[in-house]
Amino acid sequence: MESAKNPKLEWGLALGILVFSVFVYVGRHNNWFGPVVLNTAMSLILMLIVAGTLIWILIRTMEGKPASRRLVFLYVGLAVVLPLVMPLTQKIVVTPEVKTLYEGLQTLKPGSKILASFDYDPPSSPELQPMAESFLRYCFDHDLKVIIIGLWPQGPQQAEMALARVRSEDKYKNKQITYGVDYVNLGFQSGNEFVIQRMGSDFKSMFPADFSGTPYDNLPLVRNVKNFSNIDYAFNLSAGYPGTKEWVLVGVDQFGFKMGAGNTAVQTTSMYPYVRSGQLKGILGGMSGAAEFELVTNYSAKGTKFMLSQSFAHIVVVIFIIIGNVAYIMLERKRPTTRKNQA
Repeated sequence: MESAKNPKLEWGLALGILVFSVFVYVGRHNNWFGPVVLNTAMSLILMLIVAGTLIWILIRTMEGKPASRRLVFLYVGLAVVLPLVMPLTQKIVVTPEVKTLYEGLQTLKPGSKILASFDYDPPSSPELQPMAESFLRYCFDHDLKVIIIGLWPQGPQQAEMALARVRSEDKYKNKQITYGVDYVNLGFQSGNEFVIQRMGSDFKSMFPADFSGTPYDNLPLVRNVKNFSNIDYAFNLSAGYPGTKEWVLVGVDQFGFKMGAGNTAVQTTSMYPYVRSGQLKGILGGMSGAAEFELVTNYSAKGTKFMLSQSFAHIVVVIFIIIGNVAYIMLERKRPTTRKNQA
């Protein structure tokens, strides 16, 4: 697509969008207004406007007047943001891998101890944070005790954010959830897979204190947890190395505990062989995995909404690919005529 014919107009539009976005962010952060949700009629009107302008861009392209490439970024941004404020739903089909993980969790009795390793950082949180929040909700709902660790430095911080989010929800404000009894955050430990190996002998040697410095023996939940033999289930949220692969090869294969996982979409495909072999008891893959887990746990949250935005963004990208190809074909048709006139 060619460069802008009126850069001042487009830069003004971009600046206006930026100012509006900052205003909305600051307003939500300071509780100036509640959640913004459009009604069905307004949502339909906006969708028709977006669809109509896309058709107009296609027609202009066929006339040999391609739009500026900046419009691509604008429409992808709209495709991501608008579904978040629209009362729309998307059909979600639960895959066998997610169903296997959920069924594994259902076999756990109240009071079971779960080791949850948060092995990711903020760039991967759009995919993995919804999984973390849904997993914590399930544990709190079924009285499962959660022992949090991290093989990535930012992992325990991501866990704290997920805990704060879940505990701020109305359902859990009045629920008796006690730190040190119902859950604990042991923090980060360097060493990658060697940490897993050492935990097979002694948890305390790797995590002598929790995230805030409380000694291991002062935490009732882990006081009698010596090694993996005292753990009923493990769950790993992974964005790379060290992550699920290391937990399977070093932890599951050597110490035999049950384990499920949640991975970024790009990593999930390499984990399927471990699911097929039974070494991994199910896996949540990317944004769709988060949405599927929310469906089976009957709690629609970030994963479901973000999945809708992702689907809309994919549709817009495909439309612009079509428009780009139309522009290329029109340009190629003009070239022979131009060369002939020049001759």
